[in-house]
Amino acid sequence: MTVTKDEPGQEGADDKGDMAGAVAVDDGYAPSRRRLERERFKRTRARRATAVAALSTLVTGAVLCLVVVGAPGWPRTRETFFDGQYAREALPKVLEGLWLNVRLLLVCGAAVLVLGMLIAVARTLRGPVFFPLRVLAAAYTDFFRGLPLIINLMIVVLGVPALRLQGVTVDPVLLGGTALTLTYSAYVAEVFRAGIESVHPSQRAAARSLGLTNRQALRHVVLPQAVRRQVPPLLNDLVSLQKDTGLVSIGGAIDAVRAADIIVGRSLNYTPYIVAGLAFVALTIPMTRFTDWVTARMDRRRAQGGSV
Repeated sequence: MTVTKDEPGQEGADDKGDMAGAVAVDDGYAPSRRRLERERFKRTRARRATAVAALSTLVTGAVLCLVVVGAPGWPRTRETFFDGQYAREALPKVLEGLWLNVRLLLVCGAAVLVLGMLIAVARTLRGPVFFPLRVLAAAYTDFFRGLPLIINLMIVVLGVPALRLQGVTVDPVLLGGTALTLTYSAYVAEVFRAGIESVHPSQRAAARSLGLTNRQALRHVVLPQAVRRQVPPLLNDLVSLQKDTGLVSIGGAIDAVRAADIIVGRSLNYTPYIVAGLAFVALTIPMTRFTDWVTARMDRRRAQGGSV
């Protein structure tokens, strides 16, 4: 009979392995009964809140439906504003015009951001030599924020062609986009200026102490923080710009609103206006939800002490 001897340390290693396995098994997390009850209560409360919200929504919708449908003038209103035949006729034309609104949003949005940033920087320049520039920037924002957008559109779209200037376009789309850019740049400039002034002066002083010039400190330290802080209001301004692109129709541009207006003028039925309105709503809702998501994300990061 052969007897094998364990090598030195083998038995101890096996014992340690068994103990480690036992500890690993024993360390398996098991939630307490109170925790399980608390989580069960939270789930129950969430289901109850969802059921109550769904029921209240159904009741509210039913009441509104009954009020509207039961109104004395509902049959006539349904024929005038909710006619399926005119909706099918207007939808292709409205969507074709909506593409013009989307292009105006993209081009004017980019121009508004650039011009608004330049105006905001001009208003925050320091030193007496920049005083005339600050005055001009302040006058620009005060004037175009106070001037109603529709009046600005009429002045630009109808007034510029009346001057008969050589080399100046008379295209209502370009002139309408120019008016939108002028007005919204004033609002966006104030948003950027608020962001720049919200950056603590110590940030600029620290950048200067590291050898950066005023221009470098503004570009690499102040502006990145200012833009990140002002993303939600900037997105809200772009949502408003998207809706106001429909006002270029006053100059004759065939956008979604003008396309609907042509059909209404021919048929004397207002269903195309409803179609155009729903098209703008469908285009605006994703941008609005994205704005809400960005705002909530920044609020969470700010609450956790992270970088905004």
